[in-house]
Amino acid sequence: MTLKSRLSGAVAGLAMMAGAAPAFAADEITVAYFLEWPMPFEYAKQMGTYDEALGVKVNWVSFESGVKMSAAMASGDVQLSVSQGVPPFVVATSAGQDLQILDVAVSYADNDNCVVAEKHEIDKSSAAELAGKKVAVPLGTAAHYGFLKQMNHFGVDVASMEVVDMDPPDGAAAIAQGAVDMFCGWGGSLRRALEHGNVLLTGAEKTDLGILVFDVTSGPAGWVAENSDMVAKFLKVTADANAMWADPANHEKMLPVIAKDAGMDVDATRDTMATFSFPTVDEQLSATWLGGNAQTFMKGVADVFVEAGSIDGALDSYENAVNSGPLSSASGM
Repeated sequence: MTLKSRLSGAVAGLAMMAGAAPAFAADEITVAYFLEWPMPFEYAKQMGTYDEALGVKVNWVSFESGVKMSAAMASGDVQLSVSQGVPPFVVATSAGQDLQILDVAVSYADNDNCVVAEKHEIDKSSAAELAGKKVAVPLGTAAHYGFLKQMNHFGVDVASMEVVDMDPPDGAAAIAQGAVDMFCGWGGSLRRALEHGNVLLTGAEKTDLGILVFDVTSGPAGWVAENSDMVAKFLKVTADANAMWADPANHEKMLPVIAKDAGMDVDATRDTMATFSFPTVDEQLSATWLGGNAQTFMKGVADVFVEAGSIDGALDSYENAVNSGPLSSASGM
């Protein structure tokens, strides 16, 4: 099965599921998140702040990729996803799933990358040697988009490579075992992969090439419309946790709690979060992010996927895929 048919099949399934989402209990919601992806919201999660602010029980379920988050939202099993990557969001909306971006969860150019196995001794000056190599990539994710953009930059024909769809934990294990020549992924999996290889480009170099790397909080448009007040309260708790983290004096109090929730030790949590940026609400609402640039960036992501043959088509515009209303309301709470 080709890369395109695997990804196209997945997004077609999302589109079909989106029309048959079951009802959920009004006294509880389910929110998706990632393990080994430490963020300030996890302090509020552990403190029970979301339950208190929303007035409902918030169930938290961890996922391995943003693609799986889309599927869970399409089936109605999940109402909100925290830190869904923009590329999997774009893949789902391009296929017809009616999702909306609600905030910018985190920016992390240095925490999502591709690693080449050290045995090949390949760096950016010899990247052409990647032709014919085997690479583990979670399809439809930020890592997939970054991989495509990097290979395009280096003039490596992706069709000449063996691309294997693997979640980051599996990809990290594969490069450690010598089963693949290159890994693409994020978080704890990226740290483990780096024990066995090197990156081709730094975060700053990727940003210079226009490879933005950020995640969002997302949700099904219909559910968000029916529960806009609850969504605003959810985003307010997240924003308050981010503001708390912005003061270094709070780090020692927050780190152990966040580390526990993320399934990490404190040192790894500190090191990981040092590579993260959490834009303020005002910054998120500005033209730099949800006020225009995010929509333009999504169109660019979709066009890259279309050109690579990974999805069948892109939307004419992704303006309707962003709903900043609840975040604006949160800023006034």
